[in-house]
Amino acid sequence: MLELAGIIILGIIAQWVAWRLKLPAILPLILIGLFVGPISTLLSEDGQKWIEPIWNEEKGLFPGESLYYFVSLAISIILFEGGLTLKRSEIKNVGPVITKLITLGSLVTFFGAGLAAHYIFGLSWQISFLFSALIIVTGPTVITPILRNIPLKKDISTVLKWEGILIDPIGALVAVLVFEFISVGKGGAFTITALTEFGKILLFGFTFGFTFAHALTFAIRKKLIPHYLLNVVSLSVVLLVFVMSDNFAHESGLLAVVVMGMVMGNTNLPNLKELLYFKESLSVLLISILFILLAANINISDLELIYNWNTAWLFLIIVFVVRPIGVFLSTQGSSLKFREKLFIGWVGPRGIVAAGIASLFGSKLLSQGEPGAEYITPLVFMIVLGTVLLNATTARVFAKGVGVFLTKSEGILIVGGSKISRLMGNYLKQNNRHVVLIDNNSNNVEKAKKLGLEAMTANIYSDSLGDNIELNDMGYLMALTGNAEINKYAIDKFKDQFGENGAFRLVDADEMSDPGNNPKEGLFSHTDDFIKLAEVVRKYPAIHEIEINSLEHYQQLIASTQEDHDMVPIFLKDAEGGLQIISSYGIELTAADEGFKLVYLGKMFDLDEVSIAKNETS
Repeated sequence: MLELAGIIILGIIAQWVAWRLKLPAILPLILIGLFVGPISTLLSEDGQKWIEPIWNEEKGLFPGESLYYFVSLAISIILFEGGLTLKRSEIKNVGPVITKLITLGSLVTFFGAGLAAHYIFGLSWQISFLFSALIIVTGPTVITPILRNIPLKKDISTVLKWEGILIDPIGALVAVLVFEFISVGKGGAFTITALTEFGKILLFGFTFGFTFAHALTFAIRKKLIPHYLLNVVSLSVVLLVFVMSDNFAHESGLLAVVVMGMVMGNTNLPNLKELLYFKESLSVLLISILFILLAANINISDLELIYNWNTAWLFLIIVFVVRPIGVFLSTQGSSLKFREKLFIGWVGPRGIVAAGIASLFGSKLLSQGEPGAEYITPLVFMIVLGTVLLNATTARVFAKGVGVFLTKSEGILIVGGSKISRLMGNYLKQNNRHVVLIDNNSNNVEKAKKLGLEAMTANIYSDSLGDNIELNDMGYLMALTGNAEINKYAIDKFKDQFGENGAFRLVDADEMSDPGNNPKEGLFSHTDDFIKLAEVVRKYPAIHEIEINSLEHYQQLIASTQEDHDMVPIFLKDAEGGLQIISSYGIELTAADEGFKLVYLGKMFDLDEVSIAKNETS
């Protein structure tokens, strides 16, 4: 009991430490596992591990093959959760670079790492290519924490993020197929039996995954499952699919749950976000337990097996030769610059799928007496730990060194996806600004996307918004919702992260009635709240520009907008096209340079009146 409780407590502590230090959780989890496992044998009086996952058939946390069963079920849940995040529409948007990285890049890793393992360690071709299949994956659980605090151009962070998401199930599938070929092929012989089993894996994996995904989706939509049972029923169905598929075709269960997750993730299921949040929480707990168990299950003899210069050579070849070659071949002909390709080639940490399946397959092949199987688990753990440690400690420095680190964030994050936000977002995009709209109303998000704007469904109260690496270049924050409390909360919570150059919100009714209590972060003017803006946009849904002659002319124009309730000044545009957001305090021009323009929302100025105003001020 003490060991079980200790694993959970240590796992959550490791997750907290990783969050606090802004590191991938996998790093402290593996280190803790190694410390309470093989390293503890050097400290304990009787030479036993402090946590021993397997002792023998009767003793240990998981006697016999029960650890294998637990690992299998845990990985099935983790892969299902990963499948839920895959969207066909997003695959189309990320471009050909992603497609090449998960296909051509995977092939380069598969053959490159396989050749290196074979010739450096003298492993059989079968074991060498199983090792290379296992390290194809990178994984969002290790990529995201590394990139979260590195301001990068959007295309770089997007490439790395989506490579990590899409390559997880691909790497798992390749590893499963190679393992099955070894197991059935009697040491890797190319036999009819091996090909038959290969076909059965594909057949039953896709069939069970596709069928049960649609069945569960149908049951959820028809409300055949009560809301309070939705998450646990979904979990039980995932486990059922894994076990049933595996019984029909050995090792097809992993493929089945990935397919099931991918199908459900693309069915526009109304409860998908709630289901995803539950699976994410469960995955965090399972990853915490799994990594400590798997690392603790390694023996000192396994570490001694790879404690030599061959291991260092293998690591260096994979990190500094195989990965860069795969990236440069995959990005050839793209718009990415050389230094951007160099950074993508540098960042390639391996994650949970590699370590979990390696331990699973390594122990199974070892029990089958496969020559060289004892190298699989320690070598993969070495790659996982080494790449995570390397990238977590050097990615920021390397980004600055190669010149992809953004020294100034010019992106604009707009909270709220109403017609007001869409109109302003479209104008800003036309003026070459990176704009992202967020709203918890999916209809508003869809309308924004139809205009060609970048928008996402997000809850401002959720901590996950701060984890989104695609918002790394945000330097301005504009809260434009109809709820004053949400606007204030957005400024208070995210002004430091997304509003380093300026954080603004609409004024509320109380602030409008008391101009002397004007907030510094107020937008546009102390008379422009959401209701007024909505009414102006309803009558005059357009944004205009008017050239400014002088300081007096600018002041006259501002006064005119305050007198006419159908006009709202929003930006000041300089001669180079730069934009300044007008706050409720206003912007005072220090010089009347030619080319300055007032950008305003609503009804156009009467040109005759403007002409008279110019003459009066000159």
